[in-house]
Amino acid sequence: MDKLDKLIEMKLNKLWVLKEQTAENDKKGHSVNIQKETEDNDNFRKVLYTGENTQLVLMSLKPEEDIGWEVHHGVDQFFRIEAGTGKAIINGNKYIISDGSSVIVPAGAKHNFINDGKTDLKLYSLYSPPHHKDGTIHKTKAIAEADKEHFDGETTEG
Repeated sequence: MDKLDKLIEMKLNKLWVLKEQTAENDKKGHSVNIQKETEDNDNFRKVLYTGENTQLVLMSLKPEEDIGWEVHHGVDQFFRIEAGTGKAIINGNKYIISDGSSVIVPAGAKHNFINDGKTDLKLYSLYSPPHHKDGTIHKTKAIAEADKEHFDGETTEG
């Protein structure tokens, strides 16, 4: 087999894998008014949906509360702030955050989010890949810190 044949075979194999990955399934996906869900959430952490590659998590931080210093190896995070004010710190870089702000935390970056306002800081995060066990609800930060749960491979839609 020459180089061209090998290249063609490799491309065909990639297309076959892509076709298998996109084959029809019975998954419904997830749709909510994310702004309302985020603003109405009073839990420190609430996992709304877990897919194979992405997870949607709501958070609410009380005034002067923070998420706590974290490093997620192999997990990127996107944050969107829906209410309140605070700061995000990523590897020593500080960002002022408020309603409408978005922040991306790359995998492996040491980070923290701090509520420095007088009202709850309401936000949601997309983890890619998932980080928490599907359905997890931590009413408070103390409960979250005591719980050593992690994503176990189970998704919302099985």
